[in-house]
Amino acid sequence: MVSSLLHPLTLGFDLPEYWARTEADIFTQDPAVSHAPKRVHNLTADETKQAIRNALRYFDPKHHARLAPEFLKELNVFGHIYMYRFRPTSYEMKAYPIEDYPGKSVQAKSIMLMIMNNLDKEVAQYPHELITYGGTGSVFSNWAQYHLTMKYLSTMTDEQTLVMYSGHPHGLFPSHPDAPRAVVTNGMVIPNYSSRADYDRMYAMGVSQYGQMTAGSYCYIGPQGIVHGTTLVCLNAGRKYTGSSDLRGKLFVTAGLGGMSGAQPKAGYICKLIAVVAEVDPAALNKRYAQGWVTEKCDNLDDLVVRIKRARVEKKPVSIGYLGNVVDIWERLAKESETDPDLLPELGSDQTSLHIPFTGGYYPVGLSFEEGKKMIADNPAKFKELVEASLRRHVAAVNKLTARGMAFFDYGNAFLLEASRAKADILNDKGEFKYPSYVQDIMGDIFSLGFGPFRWVCTSGLESDLETSDRIAEEVLTQQLAEAKANPNKTLGIRQEQQVSDNHVWIRECGEHKMVVGSQARILYANAAGRSRIALALNKAIADGRLKGPVMLSRDHHDVSGTDSPYRETSNVTDGSKFTADMAVHNFIGDAFRGATSVSAHNGGGVGWGEVFNGGFLLLLDGSDAAARRAKNMLFWDVNNGITRRSWAGNENANLQIQEAEEHEPLLKVTLPAKCDDDIISSLKI
Repeated sequence: MVSSLLHPLTLGFDLPEYWARTEADIFTQDPAVSHAPKRVHNLTADETKQAIRNALRYFDPKHHARLAPEFLKELNVFGHIYMYRFRPTSYEMKAYPIEDYPGKSVQAKSIMLMIMNNLDKEVAQYPHELITYGGTGSVFSNWAQYHLTMKYLSTMTDEQTLVMYSGHPHGLFPSHPDAPRAVVTNGMVIPNYSSRADYDRMYAMGVSQYGQMTAGSYCYIGPQGIVHGTTLVCLNAGRKYTGSSDLRGKLFVTAGLGGMSGAQPKAGYICKLIAVVAEVDPAALNKRYAQGWVTEKCDNLDDLVVRIKRARVEKKPVSIGYLGNVVDIWERLAKESETDPDLLPELGSDQTSLHIPFTGGYYPVGLSFEEGKKMIADNPAKFKELVEASLRRHVAAVNKLTARGMAFFDYGNAFLLEASRAKADILNDKGEFKYPSYVQDIMGDIFSLGFGPFRWVCTSGLESDLETSDRIAEEVLTQQLAEAKANPNKTLGIRQEQQVSDNHVWIRECGEHKMVVGSQARILYANAAGRSRIALALNKAIADGRLKGPVMLSRDHHDVSGTDSPYRETSNVTDGSKFTADMAVHNFIGDAFRGATSVSAHNGGGVGWGEVFNGGFLLLLDGSDAAARRAKNMLFWDVNNGITRRSWAGNENANLQIQEAEEHEPLLKVTLPAKCDDDIISSLKI
């Protein structure tokens, strides 16, 4: 039954309550939520005029004289026109049960649910600025876009498709029921105009936005979305670098407790590590502590050192949130581990938002959070200088620790890239990074087996539906575990078994870890067969009533096929093609005509604007035969496209996996690489 509370979604932004707001209402920020750092827009006078025109075109001309000076003030004060006047307050921004949403299309209603979850204050990093995570990962560029999008979704039918241009609702266009209900692009710009300065200008003018990965595609599920992946990274890093799956008493030091990085302490705890995570923003630290993802807080280095040493003795899992700069921790450990081995971490990483190092993604050592925010607005050139100096100190301390035996890996946040640009000592004699990307060294072979972050959301909003879905997925993995053990290809079977086993433990225990923030969602690393089987089993459960509402499927763009990123997802592609983007582009297109409810393609994500191309999907299961057909067709392609590319690049796991897929699917015929004998190449005397 449609909730009257959500009726305003059908009305757009021309409501009396918005026009009654005063300037004080608009420009006074709510201290109860975190806000994006103020930006310096650096637009010329002509560009500033155009930015105002761009914002005003959403409104009836009768309002232009009133709104123009207001929007100019927003641009000058905040560096962007968010249109705070039109932020809705008559209803709480969160994911409601799907039956509460107005509309003619169940698929469209499900997209509305996902959008509102992305903007939930418990989920989003800067909800009032429409930023979900990563400092700049935007759902929309302004609140007018939000209202117009929700109005379109609440009135459209299954014979229409909503087209989204970087947050802007381009319009509803005739299509058909098997077409996507939404086609989304974010940051699609001409390659020569994809620099950080280009982004700053276009975002300030309101003509493009950085959708990150799952922000602008409406499929973020809170930090749970990365907890599982981070857990697998920690587990496999432990196996690789310490030679053991038993990580009790092992020390992992990193930084960042924001939208994505907030998963680190929870994952460390699940892996039974001593996880120390530095964070400069007290609100971010307190948020993770309130959620139970950080088990202890600390703001004194002396106390932290004592706590680490006690945890070494106790060998009990603990996740410590340190309020302060991680460089201070690294330098203290680098100094004292010379004589005290308890203070030498086994594992080290970083997950600050270094894709935006100079606009709040990374704070330099020596400045408080508030001092840093003020400098970003008042003296951005000085802030940049301090960030680069801090990165040089950061790397110098890490280098000392790795020389003593610590394993350090880049967590896909552009740490290595930005450190090199800051002239830190991060390159080896060959001009390559001293440290690997976590994908290159840990997760790449897992992706090549087809395992990646598969997700679903129970749109009923019922916790009981999520519990039922967990048990359904567990049954599928139990069956897959038996099949992997019986695989006649022993090499492939053993590799599959380890991944299925890790995920079997995860799905069996995930309910105990209380990771749901926002919608009733779950993440699970599954391969193509696992995803398809889980989807079909969930669809059947909807049809027979075991699940009380539809289920939305998605995945992180950080997956087998979804992202071309030379310093992260495709960093282990070694044939010279890691800077190409054919795989992610084809994934987006292929998902669109195989039955996705929504498809998205993004410039940027994780490591930054201009550094990556990625895409994703939403696919609604409603218990129908049509939904089952769409899921089977689309999920097979969505995974095997990337496995084929990785096989062609020479990855052994991918080569074995795609040949197995060919055996099970007679319509699949892929081009396999013929491996050249190294002696032949050597004989050329090049």
